[in-house]
Amino acid sequence: MKRKLGAVVVAAGKGSRMGTEESKQYLRLGNKPIIIHTLETFERMAEIDEIALVVGADDVERCRQWISEYGIRKVTSVVAGGNERQHSVYKGLAQLDVEYVLIHDGVRPFVRMDHARACFDEAVRSGAAVLAVPVKDTIKQVNESGVIQTTPDRRSLWAIQTPQAFRHSVVLAAHEQARKDGFIGTDDSMLVERLGIPVTVVEGDYTNIKITTPEDLDFAALLLKKRGEER
Repeated sequence: MKRKLGAVVVAAGKGSRMGTEESKQYLRLGNKPIIIHTLETFERMAEIDEIALVVGADDVERCRQWISEYGIRKVTSVVAGGNERQHSVYKGLAQLDVEYVLIHDGVRPFVRMDHARACFDEAVRSGAAVLAVPVKDTIKQVNESGVIQTTPDRRSLWAIQTPQAFRHSVVLAAHEQARKDGFIGTDDSMLVERLGIPVTVVEGDYTNIKITTPEDLDFAALLLKKRGEER
């Protein structure tokens, strides 16, 4: 019998916007690497049975060592990723034998467990769901010359986050179809949408930030301190 829920945590990117030699997911936040903070959140989720971690080929061994050092038991595989995030996710999906899967960015260490759980619950109900937050700012569509073309209604715009939750067979089929078509999407829900499958938005939290720049890292340190004070 398949396990109910697994997670693919993707941390194979290098990232240049952080301006550091070390990849952003391995930078220290508090007293441990960012990727460990992320994994610990999913480790604590009782619903999750197994985790596939996807990292750069040169980082597999040290991540295995950290997983052992920090006592993360649910990681059942650490695999090298591909050239694109999409390829890395596919490699992670191939490691799991579960009914449902959460796909999450390794550099989003502040996702709340109740929000990840709500995303999973919605995927069970409807087949596919993503965490997202309403856009706060006015958004303009601009042409190549920098001239505003349209102003979309902000009430219909959401900023998409992770985790994204799917029936495993559905998202795997979506990835396989994208590979067949040579299509690269910006997130996993985009691949599922291509199959004509509706994806439901579950409201998340603005603190579920993706750490990509030095400013993000500074904000993350403040969030970590606040969480410590609230415990």
